[in-house]
Amino acid sequence: MDIAFGVIGGSGLYAIDGLEVVDERRIDTPFGQPSDAVIIGKLDGQNIAFLPRHGRDHNLAPHEINYRANIWAMKSVGVRWLLSVSAVGSLREDIAPGDLVLVDQFIDRTRTRPSTFFEGGVVAHVTFADPCCRELRAALAATCQERGLNVHGTGTYVCIEGPQFSTRAESHLYRQWGAAVVGMTNLPEARLAREAQMAYATLAMATDYDCWRPSDDVDVSEIIAVLRANVDKAKGVVAHLGPHLEARGESEAWTALKHAIMTHAIPDDIRERFALLIDGA
Repeated sequence: MDIAFGVIGGSGLYAIDGLEVVDERRIDTPFGQPSDAVIIGKLDGQNIAFLPRHGRDHNLAPHEINYRANIWAMKSVGVRWLLSVSAVGSLREDIAPGDLVLVDQFIDRTRTRPSTFFEGGVVAHVTFADPCCRELRAALAATCQERGLNVHGTGTYVCIEGPQFSTRAESHLYRQWGAAVVGMTNLPEARLAREAQMAYATLAMATDYDCWRPSDDVDVSEIIAVLRANVDKAKGVVAHLGPHLEARGESEAWTALKHAIMTHAIPDDIRERFALLIDGA
């Protein structure tokens, strides 16, 4: 079964309605266990691999997620286009709760998460200036517009360590930086997807205004209500993305390792371990 399209679901997205499940794969990786089984199925004739980032019971905090295992697992089933669906807080007045944002940049405020596959005998330096795939973002934009959704075509995502929300001072600082949204999960996920030569993009779903507005603090009950509505929008986007994705060209991310591996003589055992990533690079 050819599976080129994968979805990593964030808070609230633990399954995809209408997905005809063909298989659930528990995948062992060199970096341990992924968050859950990779669900393989068909949606409106499109083959999809789906993985709930926090586990289907939401039992993994952002800093506990095994990002390397998740990306490795999606790569191992053949995913080339990888969509991250993520709940975020808005840092801009014009991005209202319920709006969608097609993230194009990241700022990394995480502290404790392994952020590369390449260590322990092999070194690679991939380019990451533009972390989200232009082709996948264009397909998402076309799909959102076709469905009449309120979507913002660009925006910088600040990724914080969590699991606590931001302080008010931090929220104001991120706004001064020009960031659009704040979340807890898309890094190192995006970095690892680039090392795995997968085209990655984020469909960010605003649930609240973080805590920068004088009258606003993050209210979890209100977030959940908006989140449920956003998840329905995200499911619709995923279900109708296929034709727009097929119309796009190749992604630059697919050759990210072409000149990135710096190690001249990779030991056979290390080469075998990293074969999924480096064969053909």
